[in-house]
Amino acid sequence: MTTNFAFIGDDDSSKQLVLLASVCSGILMCKIVYDLTGFVSPLLFSAYGKLDGKVRMEWNNRGFSTFHAVFVSVASIYLLVISDQFDESVHGDSVINSTTRLSESVMGISLGYFVADLMMIFWHFPTLGGVEYVFHHCLSMFSIILSVTSGQAQFYIFMVLLSEATTPFVNLRWYLDASGQKGSKAYTLNGIALFLGWLVARILLFIYFFVHMYSHFHQVKLVFPLGYYSLIAVGPVLSTMNLLWFWKITKGLIKTISKAMGKKKQ
Repeated sequence: MTTNFAFIGDDDSSKQLVLLASVCSGILMCKIVYDLTGFVSPLLFSAYGKLDGKVRMEWNNRGFSTFHAVFVSVASIYLLVISDQFDESVHGDSVINSTTRLSESVMGISLGYFVADLMMIFWHFPTLGGVEYVFHHCLSMFSIILSVTSGQAQFYIFMVLLSEATTPFVNLRWYLDASGQKGSKAYTLNGIALFLGWLVARILLFIYFFVHMYSHFHQVKLVFPLGYYSLIAVGPVLSTMNLLWFWKITKGLIKTISKAMGKKKQ
């Protein structure tokens, strides 16, 4: 089976330049939003000034994490649903090899985010996350690099990136906790939204991911060997992690609702 690399050809250098520029843009985006979050937060949240240095650092970090999640979710919806890049009625069985400068740029920006966030995680370890976050980021970066350099299986990459839509709810829960609003109605409502969002974007979406792979396995088999085995392996690993986190989210939601109901009875 031959490997179909999108960067092999006459436009090799221009595509590499687009990827490099996108990765650098992603890293720069993180830096700008990090600084902007640190500038705006004291003006909007009085609790920000009372936080210690490490907590403020994590607050700002979650600012660019949220920005990336919104960006990549919108981009994924556009590429998967609105555009015809992965429309089988237009491209037929060549969807598995569908790649455009737009999709490559989006993946490059996302790759830049994961690089920037991983660097901060290592630098402040384990303040911003433990081994599971390092593993998640490395797995994500590995998958994106394989897909963007080969030009294959980008449909599945954007399905996984769409699951980042749950990140704003995760970060909002942390923000409310850090600002002393863990017992607020907003915290409870966000917990419900996080539960529902996680169910849709990280459980049901991954079920569709596997169903689609099974029904299109004749296309999946055309992916170059390392990409093929990565598709087979990475999906179940991410799904297992999502299920474990979903169990923790469910337990947390039950605890939060129970406390809220207890206060009402008093």
